[in-house]
Amino acid sequence: MDSTTVTSVQAGRIAPLGPQRIPSAFVKHNVSGPVHVGLVGLDADEQADLRVHGGPEKAVYAYAAAHYPQWAADFPELALRFVPGSFGENLTIAGLTEQDLCVGDVHGIGSVRLQVCQPRQPCAKLALNFGYPRLPKAMVRNGRSGWYYRVLESGTLEAGDRVELLERPLPDFPFNALLHFLYEPKPEVDAVRRIASTPVIARELRATAEHLLQR
Repeated sequence: MDSTTVTSVQAGRIAPLGPQRIPSAFVKHNVSGPVHVGLVGLDADEQADLRVHGGPEKAVYAYAAAHYPQWAADFPELALRFVPGSFGENLTIAGLTEQDLCVGDVHGIGSVRLQVCQPRQPCAKLALNFGYPRLPKAMVRNGRSGWYYRVLESGTLEAGDRVELLERPLPDFPFNALLHFLYEPKPEVDAVRRIASTPVIARELRATAEHLLQR
C-alpha cells in the first residue's frame, strides 16, 4: 500500500436533495487542510437520518478513485459528474479498491486509526443526487460499493496522507465476501455463519446474518 493515498477529503451539510427536497447530507464538498475525525466521523460532516446513516460503524465512508473512470465509461451521459465526492464519500482513495481489502483491516491515515467494517449499500439518495434511477442497481451489479470505516483512534487527516495497512487480522476473509453476502440471492450457509460470528463486522450486518441463520 506504499502508493495508496487520500486524494481528497469531503464533508457535507444537511440540505434539500432532489425534486422531493429530502433533507440529506449526501452532497459533499471538498475540505482542504487537516480535519478532525472523531468516533462518529469527520467533525465537518453531518447526517440527516441517523437511523440509516452515520454512527460508529458508518463513521467514515471511503471510495476508490479508480472507480470514477469506470463509471464514466459505463454511463457516458453522466461522465462529467463522476468526480471525487460525488458518491457521497468522505475519503477518495487512490491505489486501493474493494478487491485489495480484507474484513477488519486496520488503516492508519494521518493520526487516525480506522477499521474496515462493512460495504456501502446503495440507497435512493444515490439516484436522487444524479437524477438517474439506474445507478443503485448498477452499483449492486458491479460491486463498486466503497467501504465504511469505524474509528479506532480519533485524530486528524488530510488530502495527500498515505493509507498504511497497520493490521490484517483476517487475511483469509476478503472484503468481497461481504458484497456476495449482501447481493447474492442465496448466500452459502458457511459464509453467513462466519459473518454472524465475526465481531469486527458491523453489528447491523451480523444481525442480518443471524436472522438468515434462524430462518
